[in-house]
Amino acid sequence: MTAAQADLPTDLQAQFLEMPVGLRLDSPAVADGAAIWRIARDSKVLDLNSSYSYLLWCRDFAATSVVARDAGGEAVGFITGYIRPERPDTLMVWQVAVDHDQRGRGLAGALLDGLTSKVAAGRALSTIETTIAPSNTASERLFLSYARRHGASVERRVLFDAGLFPDDGHEPEVLYRIGPLGS
Repeated sequence: MTAAQADLPTDLQAQFLEMPVGLRLDSPAVADGAAIWRIARDSKVLDLNSSYSYLLWCRDFAATSVVARDAGGEAVGFITGYIRPERPDTLMVWQVAVDHDQRGRGLAGALLDGLTSKVAAGRALSTIETTIAPSNTASERLFLSYARRHGASVERRVLFDAGLFPDDGHEPEVLYRIGPLGS
């Protein structure tokens, strides 16, 4: 067991969608930063941040993030998130990505259920938030499915209009607010 695994509740497996065969849920470690950066880059849909930012994320936000590991211990999917400072009962999901060869197995849903179970084990958690670009139908399906599984409603509104982004061609980011969370 790694130090990162030690902070996961022992009964977590029973609290979320079943992990695909051969994969396990874990907390990220700094050593996962490069793999997480690569998975984000290869997704071709996420805004790619600097490799340095993923190293920092794995160090500073491991408690509110998860990775999926294959049998060899390599990261094959991840979700990064953080608790909103002004809303301590709200988990903001920042990025979700799964290696191409792991897609279509329900891994993203299992990671999302695992992450929210992990975070809720240590605090009152009533809401998750995320932003989704209008063209990202896979993320929309993921989060709407999550809301249905947890008996939660979904509110949507544009959080950041396209004109706020300094790079050309960036779509608006629509805020999905999911809650209150049930089972």
